[in-house]
Amino acid sequence: MDEALEVKVARTHPDARLPTRGSEHAAGWDLYALEDTVVPFRQSMKLRTGLHVAIPVGYEGQVRARSSLGSKGLILPHSIGTIDADYRGELFVLMTWIGEGDSYTVRAGERIAQILISPIPDVGFQEVNFEDLGETERGEGGFGSTGRF
Repeated sequence: MDEALEVKVARTHPDARLPTRGSEHAAGWDLYALEDTVVPFRQSMKLRTGLHVAIPVGYEGQVRARSSLGSKGLILPHSIGTIDADYRGELFVLMTWIGEGDSYTVRAGERIAQILISPIPDVGFQEVNFEDLGETERGEGGFGSTGRF
């Protein structure tokens, strides 16, 4: 296996928990709530982690939902949050409660999301005429155009 990528992380609160991996082959590292937070129904709240990170240049951090919370109704409203390599602020996890009941209380120390560290390819955009994009079988078919299965 290649040498592990090092991501520097700083706790700026004594109760902050460092990210942990749920299993040896888990893709993501669990993030933990720093404090109790009530998430009202259909509202989004920023949950504190008490962590700051230095993502290496050429990589991004992707904050993703935990399936166990999503199945209850606590979701990330933006699906995936991106942490850029030059961001040094506290990591927050934006969550929305859409489950049953008026609210969901996230407890301090609860696993609330996962962070994945992913490489960013060196990309350049080249403007061309629409016809120069080439044709595909799908064409301009949009949302749901490839079918359900």
